[in-house]
Amino acid sequence: MTSWKDILLPPNASIRDAIRVLDNSAKQIVLIVNEDKVLLGTVTDGDVRRGLLRGLSLDSPIDNITRRKAMVVPPQMNRDMVLHLMQANAIGALPVVDESRRVVGLHRLNELLAPANRPNMMIIMAGGRGTRLRPYTENCPKPLLPVAGKPMLEHIIERAKRDGFQHFVLAIHYLGHMIEDCFGDGSRLQVCIDYLREESPLGTAGAIGLLSPRPAAPFVVSNGDVLTDIRYGELLDFHSRHDAAATMAVRLHEWQHPFGVVRTDGVDIIGFEEKPITQSHINAGVYVLEPSALDLLKRNERCDMPTLFSRLQERDARTIVYPMHEPWLDVGRPDDYDQANAVEHDIFQQNK
Repeated sequence: MTSWKDILLPPNASIRDAIRVLDNSAKQIVLIVNEDKVLLGTVTDGDVRRGLLRGLSLDSPIDNITRRKAMVVPPQMNRDMVLHLMQANAIGALPVVDESRRVVGLHRLNELLAPANRPNMMIIMAGGRGTRLRPYTENCPKPLLPVAGKPMLEHIIERAKRDGFQHFVLAIHYLGHMIEDCFGDGSRLQVCIDYLREESPLGTAGAIGLLSPRPAAPFVVSNGDVLTDIRYGELLDFHSRHDAAATMAVRLHEWQHPFGVVRTDGVDIIGFEEKPITQSHINAGVYVLEPSALDLLKRNERCDMPTLFSRLQERDARTIVYPMHEPWLDVGRPDDYDQANAVEHDIFQQNK
């Protein structure tokens, strides 16, 4: 969300005041609020022009042109829904209000379509041997396997780049020189790429213990074989909004029992379930961590991400889940790789 405090006006302001704010802010909207910042209405350039056409003067009260039933959204509404509302209603700017209708933010259409660069780092775990994907990975690291003509790793970077991420760190080990040769410093993709070189496999979390200097802001971590249309920026915002130490993206997984299940109490039958469906959340391989999480990692010590989350929980740090609904595929086996090439257009072509 963009800054908004420079576009507030009290209800006793004039049309001249509104024009000044519109000219100075270039945000295309003025928010009319009371002393508690409760939204009373909005004024746009169009409202000003229509008021002047009606014969109002520049010194007329702004109340004469205030739109009191302006569309607003809550802070938890995701980017896709906000973007859909703005495009469907031809709105260039949309106020964000809390449950008391106090202004807490502002969405602008041009910024949603071209998000600002984020200072946060994204680390991609690309050092695994990919043994389950042999023979594909005998002479090629798994993240370099092509999907629709591009390495999987490139799809991940390009997806995050569309959310404003510019600084990537690739953790490499197995055939890591091939990854470095392919991506270099990132200039080909117009991003910055650095490397963490594992001397031995360090698991899905251990490599981030090699980070130096330590990041100053929360950072995203992704496995290098996860193809998804997740909004990494929304994941990061969700993490910060919930004041978490670590956030794990999760997917709802359903499994149907192949047989009818008999429920018993001792030898007594108490019920039947015909091929019941079990639901559970599975780790999607994408995370957000606070820099303080690095305190729980030792340099060159193997550690997997669930272990790091457990360590954080033991210290009463808040760990949360981010429920995903976006297309997602963990490319761990040959069948997964074949599926990735079959459905990649569903995952990567939308929302470009």
